[in-house]
Amino acid sequence: MTRRKTSGAQHLGLVENPTKARHRLAGTVMSGADMVVQVLADQGVDTLFGYSGGAILPTYDAVFRYNEANPRHRINLLVPATEQGAGFMAAGYARSTGKVGVFLVTSGPGATNCVTPIRDCQADSVPVVLVCGQVPRPAMGTDAFQEAPIFNIMSSCAKHVFLLTDETKIEATMRTAFEIARSGRPGPVVVDIPRDVQLSQGTFQGEGLLRLRGYDERSAAQARTRLEPERARAFFDMLESSERPLLYVGGGVPNADAAPELRRFAARFGIPAVTTLMGIGAIDTTSELALHMLGMHGTAYANYAVEDCDFLFAVGSRFDDRVAGKVAEFAHGAKIAHLDVDASEIEKVKGVDWAYVSDAKRGLTELLEAGKSFKKDFGPWREHVAALKRDHPLGFNTGGERVQSEFVLRELNKITKGEAIVSTGVGQHQMWAAQYLDFKQARHWITSGSMGTMGFGLPAAIGAQLANPGKLVIDVDGDGSIRMNVGELEMLSTYDIPVKVLLLNNNGDGMVRQWQDLFYANRYSGTDKTLHKKDFVKAAEADGIGFARRVRKRDEVAAALRDFVAFKGPALLEVMVDQNAHVYPMIGPGMAYKEMLTGKFIRSRRAVRPKKETGGGYF
Repeated sequence: MTRRKTSGAQHLGLVENPTKARHRLAGTVMSGADMVVQVLADQGVDTLFGYSGGAILPTYDAVFRYNEANPRHRINLLVPATEQGAGFMAAGYARSTGKVGVFLVTSGPGATNCVTPIRDCQADSVPVVLVCGQVPRPAMGTDAFQEAPIFNIMSSCAKHVFLLTDETKIEATMRTAFEIARSGRPGPVVVDIPRDVQLSQGTFQGEGLLRLRGYDERSAAQARTRLEPERARAFFDMLESSERPLLYVGGGVPNADAAPELRRFAARFGIPAVTTLMGIGAIDTTSELALHMLGMHGTAYANYAVEDCDFLFAVGSRFDDRVAGKVAEFAHGAKIAHLDVDASEIEKVKGVDWAYVSDAKRGLTELLEAGKSFKKDFGPWREHVAALKRDHPLGFNTGGERVQSEFVLRELNKITKGEAIVSTGVGQHQMWAAQYLDFKQARHWITSGSMGTMGFGLPAAIGAQLANPGKLVIDVDGDGSIRMNVGELEMLSTYDIPVKVLLLNNNGDGMVRQWQDLFYANRYSGTDKTLHKKDFVKAAEADGIGFARRVRKRDEVAAALRDFVAFKGPALLEVMVDQNAHVYPMIGPGMAYKEMLTGKFIRSRRAVRPKKETGGGYF
């Protein structure tokens, strides 16, 4: 999109659109805080998450006054237990809709408590805007009460950070924050606003963006880029010479709302697909072409398909360590093509034979158009893949008295049938949910992938539920993970948010314990939680949640899940599960796919034993 800069804005370094209708409030004198809130409203923000404090109080007051003056277009303000919770709620809102999530906090500890959600959003390419208060400009740098150098702290965590010290650029900065958050590779933007800037008075312009020369030039250049005929021919020449092509689909597909294009591409050329943790839902998991997740805890058949393919087309994925493992041996011998919106991801980890920098939606559309005359039947490869799925399915311990998490999730899947929005905490339950739950739509799977942030699941589910009223939203969580943001249970009853919390309680940090079993001779240093006295059912009841139940027996699980899902309000179902269960398959850190462990209940096509951890591995 090309913007012309008008002479009236040149001294501000602003970019304006001369064809846009004049804003109804243009020329109105208002405070900086009022400008902030008005821009939020203009950007379509209907929900804010945040915790107030002195340095952001002028903006909180502006929200109150805006809602009083605009009762039919209110901005709902929800107050969580912590600022970190607010950040994950904004992330859940954004992940489930593609819209920019917004949270609003005060200076000092209010802002530093948001470092983790900002980094989490940056790592998973989630568009959010954090507006945080700062001490007045004259007090900056004096170690004033609740002062923190947020620009410095956040600069290494966010896509972009603004320290807004010029009151004449308030509205342009806010609009630009949204533009940056959702354009290109999405990500978090932080706007740090001193209190006196919020209190300043100025004339509202109703339009204008900041000029960010480098960013604007790169965005414009990418918008002009088109798939050249010769590059398209090179792609289809590779596909023509292939007998065993495979799609490797990442989070860039749902981020670009490109699931329809991805599904058309897979169906048009008859190519099976594996997905990363972040790509789940990009292709309907019940489709014959879906091989589910690949990588460290991917399905055995997905990983075997990667071993067997001769052409791997990576779409919106980045060859991260959880997928690539031993990089040199990943998809060894296969030709590799890579489509990604971020040029820095091309050959960052793995060399490729073909690449195109574009968002997944446009890139796939262009390839579909270029390949209209392409004809080749990959039927024998699809039959091979179907055999892999048939011969190496997921499996778990179906005997014994202990309830297995896989069993619980399989029973839940019978109820949800791939239609629920599911968020998770981080740990074993996260991997089992990725393996055993179906997702027919993109943006229905919400999890902390790259950062692996425990405590993410519950607040993210709250954000997703508020963004999707009327839909079933379930937080699949673990006792270790939910404990980190358990205070947000109160949010469910306070605002009557009908999130369903399925708590798989194994009295421990299951994923770490699994590594201790496999690599550290069963030395459970710091991971056994059996001595903890937290009663999650009583905690939920104390927070006013109407459905709070605990299940210990396998034959009680199915009925309890039906009651849990059918309950009209917020609900918590705690299932006590096997503490000693392991997530399989598993590829250890830095190991090759041929070293995949499948455990006792998944058929392997080779015998592999776990190796002792040498210290070079990590989660």
